[in-house]
Amino acid sequence: MEFFEYISSVFADFSNPKKRIFFGYLILTILIALIWLVTVRRSPVKRAFQQVFDRKILFSPSAKADYKIFVVNRVFTLFISPLLVSQLAIATALYYALHDIPYLQRGVFSDVSTGVIVALFTATIFLVDDFTKYLVHRWMHRWPMLWAIHKTHHSAETMTPITVYRTHPLEGVLYGLRGAVAQGTTMAVFLFFFGNAVDLYTVLGVNALSFVFHVTGSNLRHSHISIRYWRWLEHILISPAQHQVHHSIARKHHDKNFGVAFAVWDWLFGSLHLSEPDADLKFGLQPSEAHPSRLLDIYLRPFRDIARILRRRMSKLKDTIEKRPTAGRSVRDP
Repeated sequence: MEFFEYISSVFADFSNPKKRIFFGYLILTILIALIWLVTVRRSPVKRAFQQVFDRKILFSPSAKADYKIFVVNRVFTLFISPLLVSQLAIATALYYALHDIPYLQRGVFSDVSTGVIVALFTATIFLVDDFTKYLVHRWMHRWPMLWAIHKTHHSAETMTPITVYRTHPLEGVLYGLRGAVAQGTTMAVFLFFFGNAVDLYTVLGVNALSFVFHVTGSNLRHSHISIRYWRWLEHILISPAQHQVHHSIARKHHDKNFGVAFAVWDWLFGSLHLSEPDADLKFGLQPSEAHPSRLLDIYLRPFRDIARILRRRMSKLKDTIEKRPTAGRSVRDP
């Protein structure tokens, strides 16, 4: 019985409304894709179904690797999650730390109506969560050792909703810590200033804004269905097509569209790239850093890349030290 319970926990994300691949969201994703193809792209219904359920995409070597990585990472997560610091621990520590700051008054906004507090908290925690995802994602592309980890995700040459799980376990740990800090900090601040009225507007137990994000096609961001928004809207929200641009190997698309839900962050910090009509995008990595679909290489290569980066930096540091003149002695001295 325990074995079957363990197996069910591995695939629990499909039945969890808090997860992007919840079966209800997946069904809505298929419906949105079909409606888009039939009404906007003017594809015949039969052709639309063939496009959505394209076997060359769903059963490509890259997609098969995604499915395997999903299972391996879920098993890893079940073991490592209890060891990570929780948002509750961070919220509790910060909440009591705020009491020690003399010029801060606990419950100063507790008289605000409950509806306003709940709406404000719901929006704030969603915005903070999304912004910190943007920051970490951007750092993943800019810092070589983080890129060594993150490029596991970008090694996907075809994309399905399961590609969102194509991440190295180290990236999962980093994002888990990010979520704990972002959400725990927001919870502590609101509880301190607004009191016990703090709560989330939820649908099926999910932050209401996260629920809207998922039911409007979040899974299409990792797919072969390129749904574009109006240009003005793509300055505010990341469309599926914009995230597909982010995965493109074209040089002009590098380091663009780091946002998850909101494009505003990219717009503000100069990394926004609007979707392109009828763009023929190629996904994956450059040949010089490509990951094959072999699991062993996918999991071990980041460690090799990090080791190589560290060796290179240590070598540069050694050269710098050797070229530095000895204290109290001229460089020209024999």
